[in-house]
Parts: sequence; C-alpha cells; structure tokens
Amino acid sequence: MEKLSRYVLAHKRLVGWLTVVAVLLGGGALALLLPNVSERNAYPGLPGYEANQKILETYGTGGYERPYVPVVTLADGVAAEDAGQAFDAVAQRTGSRVAAYANTGDARFVSGRTTFGLVFGGPVEQGGIPGSALGEGAGLGPEIERIMRPLLPPGSTLHVTGLDQLATGADTGGLNVPVKLLVTVGAAILVLVWVFRSALAFVPLLTALIALPVSFIGLLLASLVIEIHETTLTMIPLFGLGIAVDYALILVARWREEGCVHRAMATAGRAIVFSSVAVAIGLLAMIVLPVPIMRSLGVGGMIVSATSALVSLTVLPLLLRKAKPEKQSTVWEKWARTVVKHRWFALIASVGVLAALSVAALGINLNVPTTDNLAHSGSGHDGLVELADAGIPSGVMTAFDVYVPPGETGVDGILRALPGVYAVVESRDGLLTVLPVDEGGSDPGKDTIRQVRAAVPDGVLVGGNVTQQMDYVDATYSAFPWMLGLIALVTFVMLARAFRSIVLPLKAIAMNLLSLGAVLGATVVLWQWGWGTEALLGIQPDGAVGTFIPVTVFAFLYGLSMDYEVFILARMREEYDRTGSTTGAVVHGISRTGRLVTSAALILFFSFASMAGGGELDVAIFASAVGLGILIDATLIRSVLLPAAVATLGKWNWWLPEWAATSLRVRERGSTAEPTC
Repeated sequence: MEKLSRYVLAHKRLVGWLTVVAVLLGGGALALLLPNVSERNAYPGLPGYEANQKILETYGTGGYERPYVPVVTLADGVAAEDAGQAFDAVAQRTGSRVAAYANTGDARFVSGRTTFGLVFGGPVEQGGIPGSALGEGAGLGPEIERIMRPLLPPGSTLHVTGLDQLATGADTGGLNVPVKLLVTVGAAILVLVWVFRSALAFVPLLTALIALPVSFIGLLLASLVIEIHETTLTMIPLFGLGIAVDYALILVARWREEGCVHRAMATAGRAIVFSSVAVAIGLLAMIVLPVPIMRSLGVGGMIVSATSALVSLTVLPLLLRKAKPEKQSTVWEKWARTVVKHRWFALIASVGVLAALSVAALGINLNVPTTDNLAHSGSGHDGLVELADAGIPSGVMTAFDVYVPPGETGVDGILRALPGVYAVVESRDGLLTVLPVDEGGSDPGKDTIRQVRAAVPDGVLVGGNVTQQMDYVDATYSAFPWMLGLIALVTFVMLARAFRSIVLPLKAIAMNLLSLGAVLGATVVLWQWGWGTEALLGIQPDGAVGTFIPVTVFAFLYGLSMDYEVFILARMREEYDRTGSTTGAVVHGISRTGRLVTSAALILFFSFASMAGGGELDVAIFASAVGLGILIDATLIRSVLLPAAVATLGKWNWWLPEWAATSLRVRERGSTAEPTC
C-alpha cells in the first residue's frame, strides 16, 4: 500500500487525468446501460416458472397472476345466471380471462344468494424482486367494479376481493432514486461534519461521487455477460454511496491520526482491501443463485465495492498532505475499559439479546400472505366475509392454472378427486383452473399444490403464483447451507492469513452468523408480527417476509459486518503486536475505531433508510432489514460483544499452531520500519 501511495503522489497529473477520464466514461457507460437494462426477471429451470411462461405465452393471461375475485350477493328471487352479463362485460372490455358460473356452468361458483368469479388480467410482467408483497398498485379492481355495477340485477351488492385487494401495504410511489440519493448525501454530510468538524468532511463525499460513475463502467462490461436488472440501478447507487464514503472515512481518519499519507495507506489501506474482499465474498451468495435479478444485484454490489476501494486508494492520496496528528477523544477509550472490566456481563447480556432475536427468526414466514394477516376492513374484506358467510373457502383466492397439452384427457377428473381441491374448471381449451380449499400461503394449501403436481401425468404443467414462489424457496434455500459453508471457509482462510490467528476468524464468522440471525429476528418482529411497523413507517405489514429477504440480507450484511470486523481487529492486532497485551489491544482498538465505525454505520444506515422510504413493500422490507442489521452490528456486536469476547479469550485470540501456519502459509510478522512521510 505504501508503494501505491508513493506511485500515486509521484504521478499526480497522470492519476488526476485518468480519474477525470474515468468519470466521463462512467457517464457514457450509464447512458449506454440505461436503454438495455431488464425490467423483467426469469427463473430458468424452476418448474413453476416454466409452467407460468407456457400459460402466458399460450393464453395471454394467468400463470403467475393472482386472480381478482368479484363477489356478488343477489337479491331474493334473482338467479346466478342473471349476473352473467356483468362478468362477460369484464372479459370483453379488459381482455381478461374470467371464470364464473355463467360461462362454466360449475355450481361451485354459487352458494345460496352469493356467486363469485375469478378474473385473470391481461399479460403481466413476471419479473421484479421475487417476493410476496401484495397490493402493489390498484390494478384492475376499481375497473372491474366500474364495469360490473351497472350491469348487475337491481338489489345486488358487489365487492371485489383477492389477496392484492386485501393488502394495505400498497406501492404509494415513495421517494424516487434522485431524492433518495439527496437524502443519503445530506445525511452523509451531517455525519462527516460531526466527525471532522472541518472541510475534510467533503473529501470522503468527493471520493464517493467519483466512485459511483466509475462503477457504471464495470456494470456496462458486466452487461456483456449477464443481464443487468433495473433494480440494480436503483439499489447500487445508494449502497455504493454509503460504502464509498465508509472507505474514504477510514483512510482519512487514519491519516489524521498518523499525520502521514503513507502510514495511513500502510495500515488503513490494507484494511480497505481486505474489507472490499469481504464484501465480495458475502455477495457471492447472490451470484451463484440461478436467479438473474439476484445475480445482477450481487455483481453490481461487488463492482461498486471494488470501485470504491480503488478510488479511495488512488484518488485520496492526491487530496491528503502531511498533517499534525489529531488529538484522540477519550470517550471510546473509557467505554472500552468499562466493557473489559465487565466483560462477562457484557458477553452474556449481548449474546442473550442476539440469541432471543435469532430464536424469533426461526419462525420466519416466506410464504404468500394469508387473509388472516391482511386488511380487516374495506371492500376487499367485505367480499371475503361474504364468501365465508356463503360457505365458500378463502382458498379460491389463490386459484392456480394447470396447462394440459393437446391430446391429454381426464386430467380434470383426476384433480377433482384430490383432497383439498374445491373445484376444477376449464377456463380455456386445454387450460384448467384449480380452486383449492385452503389458501396457498398456508401449509395445507401448499400440500394441495404438491398433491396436484404428483397426480398429473407427465407433460401437464402446474403453474400459479404460489407454485412459482414455492419453487424459488426450495431452489434457493436448499443450496443456502452449502453456500454458507463455502463463504465461511473462504472468509476463514482470508482472515486467518490477515490476523495470523485461527481463533479470531472463527469468532468473526460466528458473530456474523449471530448478527444475521438477530437481524432476521428483528425483521420478523417488525414485518411479520407488525410490532410498531405502522407507527414507524406508515405501512401495514401482511404477516410474511419476502422470499428473497434472508439470502439477500445475508449477502449484503455479511460483507458489511465483516467490513467493520476487519477495521477493528486490524487495530487490535497492530496493538497486540506492539505491546503483547490483549487488554491494551482491546482498549486501543475500540478507542481508535469506535467513532469511526459508528459514523460509517450511520452513513450506511441512512443509505438504506432512504431506500426504504416508500415504494414497493418488498424493497422497504429489504432496506429496513439491512439498515437494522447495520445498527445492530455497529452497536451491540462491535461495541459490546466483540471487545468483551476478545477480552475474555485473552491470549487464545492470537493462537496459531505451527501446522495451521504452515497450511495457511502464514509467517509471523517481524518488526518493520514505519513508512516515512
């Protein structure tokens, strides 16, 4: 790192011009990238997705769509056939596929004076983040009501229900990306001014504003190999701004401490390199998934992290000069001494809180939400009540399609005989619609789908919204433990070489996993149990967490958490090498990095908090989960658990047996001269 800083300072003009050219090329790369980003998503190889695509291509409706369910209560003496004109009008005027008593003759659509239908709208985009959020916009609901009401017999009532109509966490538009970036920049300036109390506050921000456009060059090159999703261009600038400021903050703070660019590069520069590698390792969890949008986000995160590190290590030395060492605050030193003194209490208390949250995470619900957790008022709820009063099961709202290839017969009879199936209708030639008794988001509802899949002959395809999400969960989380093991192994080797210890890496990995469990538990409390969600965010949760949340939160948080771990442990290792005192290493490490880590965490927190500010429910859940994770990690884990654990383990922290040193090719570092300024 010292060699790099000396090269940069010896070639200031060259590095400066290359930076200007890279920023200009980044703007051009973004202009080329924008028209070619994808707005859809694919899940190649997932049976549910392939079935839905076949249904959509053949019939133009259905597949992944969740049906709208118009519920009509007729006046006395009025027959169900008399409502047929209203259902037919919906099909004619909207191009939707409608299944009701009038066009199927199936008596299951009628119970007493209540009749209902299923409306599958026109072609829908099968993309977006693979979550379970409902109510993303008004959709066809109001249009169905407008068309049907004038055509119903006098005295009839109409309520359009369905999972999306019952959801109250609709997409309200929220803040657009430029506004979110402005919010993040404003928050970063406030934090940096608080840290530096001088014009230096704008140096890390300048670095970030250089790194972001340069990262678009990498994204453009990546687009030649993989599909870049539009969600990447939404999330990555916010993530990139936060992490670029973090890296620059680390280097600038160390420069102020050392009073020398070369010394700062030799220490903080090395930590930045390891940190960017740690972030990349965490994002590997997304890249290996067979889901293009996840791969796009993972690659984007790796690119912006690497770019931020590169810009910090090349541009910052141009902006920094020799300075007087900064006077160190004693606040964090006092805190560290308090934690060390009460290490056992701090250890037990912090682990207890994190473990309690992790236990809550065991009950995480990745299914489609059920009506029990949705709105308890409004037209959609009234329709649900009318269905229940008429003895019609709520499972009809998760009706799903089955594609029957030409020449295949008798499938409808097979399906009608299955337990858990309320009705089976042929809504188009070769297309069967199955109405289950139980909702797809419940265990019995999923069992019904599995039974249908097991019963149909080869070549018959079972589609549906729930079916596709079940496949996604199975494909993603069956491989997740293996990915976790691989990532942990790579992390262990990297950190063992960096810190010359096999205990510190194991502890770091264990803390990161505990942090992940706590964050998922907090997400369950906030979004699944709904404790304080509406009061804090103005959104009513639907009792489920998006299917993509755990793996994506892990991918982002694992690297960011390891980021802070590397910064703190690097300082502790430096001090231990200098003094041989574990207690001194803990106190020195926390006193030197406490304010830094807290400030960096605040900046990243505001990045994700702005991302959660309105818009899609799934994005709000993801962003708030990562934001909570950053706060939990920077406070409870890095400020309490980490110093308490290191202080408790004592000399065992630095244990590296000869066989491990040989296997890892680690040599005990000898004394080296400090870089000269």
